[in-house]
Amino acid sequence: MDPADFRRHGHALVEWIADYLANAERYPVLPKVQPGDVRRMLPAEAPERGESFESTIADFERVLVPALTHWNHPGFFGYFAITASGPGVLAEFLSAALNQQAMLWRTSPAATELEEVSLGWLRSLMGLPDSFEGVIYDTASISTLHALAAAREQAIPRVRELGMAGRSDVGPMRVYCSEHAHSSVDKAVLLLGLGHRGLRKIPVDDEFRMQPSALADAIREDREAGITPLAVVATVGTTSTTSLDPVRPISDICQREGLWLHVDAAYAGVTAIIPEYRGRFDGWQDADSIVVNPHKWLFTPFDLSAFYCRRMDIVRRTFSLVPDYLVSAEGSRGVHNLMDTGVQLGRRFRSLKLWMVLRHFGADGIRTAIAEHIRLAQLFSSWVDADPDFERLAPVPFSVVCFRAKPRSGVPEAELDAFNERLLEAVNGTGEVFLSHTRLNGMFVLRLAVGHLRTTEQHVARAWGLLRQDITSH
Repeated sequence: MDPADFRRHGHALVEWIADYLANAERYPVLPKVQPGDVRRMLPAEAPERGESFESTIADFERVLVPALTHWNHPGFFGYFAITASGPGVLAEFLSAALNQQAMLWRTSPAATELEEVSLGWLRSLMGLPDSFEGVIYDTASISTLHALAAAREQAIPRVRELGMAGRSDVGPMRVYCSEHAHSSVDKAVLLLGLGHRGLRKIPVDDEFRMQPSALADAIREDREAGITPLAVVATVGTTSTTSLDPVRPISDICQREGLWLHVDAAYAGVTAIIPEYRGRFDGWQDADSIVVNPHKWLFTPFDLSAFYCRRMDIVRRTFSLVPDYLVSAEGSRGVHNLMDTGVQLGRRFRSLKLWMVLRHFGADGIRTAIAEHIRLAQLFSSWVDADPDFERLAPVPFSVVCFRAKPRSGVPEAELDAFNERLLEAVNGTGEVFLSHTRLNGMFVLRLAVGHLRTTEQHVARAWGLLRQDITSH
């Protein structure tokens, strides 16, 4: 594409994106398509000759846009609502154009050092000590995998060299997490060769928080049974309910038992930027590793996961492998190469968008936006609590509300799950909002998550109005 065409198409595309970000409400949050619709509307083979950019964009608008789930819609309340903010989108544009490959310092000094700077800014904003070195991965699943790989490296002698299979000196290992930890913990133990039985899920209390006493009992029982405890994953902001495992007593147990503590704060970690919320994270400063996802609640386009570790030397010992063609002179001058901190050799220039987002909003702007999301969730929660046709089923520590309809008209308990499933489908079917669901204590539960920059009280009220309207009609 010659420069003149690039400018013309680029300007048109920026106009399209700006209009999309400003007017995402004109689209239904969930697409009204069926499985296979997109495939059927596109050719089965790539074109033999190149086509015009205009025709490609025309098919983008005709085929793909109607099949998008609009995470940037202010009525998106599913999972963990996210925002691709303007500065983040523009940073992605720049990152693609620059096409940096940040494996060695010399392959991109800017990407390597900006990652250190931007993660340092975020670390300071959250009140974490400088002893935590940071690195950017794509998602929290990968961050947790790397944390547990480092824990395995620390616990099993010569595991990098000898592995684990067939070794008489290596018995069964155990990782611990709560019943409400993210499924990425399960996948990590599978991938690391510990087996699914190598994960023990600790019971929670009535607020869905890991019980430290049960954790201590489990560790003692496993040691007595000849099982070696390896690591604990504590969650601050669990996936279903955003509950907070009590990190301080869990940290005390891990220090006493010599276990690696990884804190999954992928969703809620950024709330530590608000001074009055920082106390909720007491104990995480003593963890071995922490994950926080700016792409969840820091207005950064997907994907960007910030992994902090006080023992990055063990992470490097786990993953560093330098063939001759990647040996560089800078290594002897104390330079850290990003390729040494994980499975990936190549790394994108992800820090650029975090840096631009932090500069654009500033700490005060971030605190204001997050506090407003929490206020809106508390408001919605108050409507649920005041309505005799609904019940809240979990605390609301952040910006997620777990609830269900329980009509006064007397829907039998055995039919409430099906009733709420139909209610969710009907509300989501309007295209105005999108809520997700989970299960708590065996019950089907509706879940409203506030986290989009453009979500206002009007959007939250509309979601509540649709729920009330539909339950009234039944």
